[in-house]
Amino acid sequence: MDFSHSERTREYLDRLGAFMEGHVYPAEPVHAQQADEQGGRTEATPILQTLKREAKDQGLWNLFLPDAEYGPGLAYVEYAPLAEMMGRSIELAPEATNCSAPDTGNMEVIHEFGTDEQKERWLAPLLDGEIRSCFSMTEPDVASSDPRNLKTSIIGDGDEYVIDGTKWWSTGGISTDCKVAIVMGVSRPEAPPKERYSMILVPMDSEGVEVVRDLPVFGYHDRGGHAEIRYNQVRVEASNLIAGEGAGYMIAQARLGPGRIHHSMRSIGMAERAFDLMVARAKQRTAFGGPLAEQGVVQDWIAEARWRIDQARLLVLYTAWLLDTVGNREARREISAIKVVAPRMMLWVLDKAIQIHGGAGVSDDTPLARMWAHGRTLRIADGPDEVHQMVIARKEIGKD
Repeated sequence: MDFSHSERTREYLDRLGAFMEGHVYPAEPVHAQQADEQGGRTEATPILQTLKREAKDQGLWNLFLPDAEYGPGLAYVEYAPLAEMMGRSIELAPEATNCSAPDTGNMEVIHEFGTDEQKERWLAPLLDGEIRSCFSMTEPDVASSDPRNLKTSIIGDGDEYVIDGTKWWSTGGISTDCKVAIVMGVSRPEAPPKERYSMILVPMDSEGVEVVRDLPVFGYHDRGGHAEIRYNQVRVEASNLIAGEGAGYMIAQARLGPGRIHHSMRSIGMAERAFDLMVARAKQRTAFGGPLAEQGVVQDWIAEARWRIDQARLLVLYTAWLLDTVGNREARREISAIKVVAPRMMLWVLDKAIQIHGGAGVSDDTPLARMWAHGRTLRIADGPDEVHQMVIARKEIGKD
């Protein structure tokens, strides 16, 4: 593979970089203040809405989707450095450009598997940023890392399906902007494991949809929240089913592959920002007669952070190239690898940056504590490390 950026990528990097410097970074303290003033982070702040309009006007919109009908049509390897740059302001930049989870994955699902009716009703407003969505797969009462444990049912009844069960960590589901959930559940309990599950579109205003609570992450309430949702005998039209009964497992694999690479790309951006803060702090802070940067242990941390970040980036770029050239299925081992490598690397760098900042590192005076809280979830979200390690090992063991 060629590691040089395409001309189109360089152009978008320049434009996105200018947008970040001129709009996103200055908006961070404004967003924090506005969120506090409106009592939390469940709704888009006025400054975030302004960022969205600006990004849309500048053509920095829907960069994630390879289909040129809905955006620039960037390949994964072209989008990778842009997602990394957006990861440097994880709370604002992805959503400001309509490239934030879980909407990206949900849009990809509807785009790839949805009917024309589903695309018109849900994909179009999601692509325009008029609404948000959530993805209801994880359940509180079972180990959801093994999908065979899922209990929520999606049962056909005439020209409707009835959804019953409880989901949690449905990111974005707290916001009133969230108008639709993609729910995964059991529709064919007697079928082989990979054919038991279906996915269905559930409007959030359907009778029986109960948003129980917002789940904090280490005490932080994220923009849009992480909802626990009870689906109480919710009835929706049969036409809301995605790709037919029993297709849920297949759709999940297709959805989570690109989602995992997006998370990994943004993790590198978070690590780079932490690295910049760490180096600046080491040069500015004096202890024991000199700058921290003169301490051997600090120099070791800086050097190791540099090569850890660069190693992870190379693996992510290689995986993005594989997605572009051989597809999701053939790149499964590498997708699992980066899903383990990138968050672990990012957390290591964040930990050292926090340590160098001392008490300031665990406060909200820097973005490090919030970044760490967000980043730690990535060792669980979209499959825990242990499952991905198992996937890699089985791939290797199964080789001839």
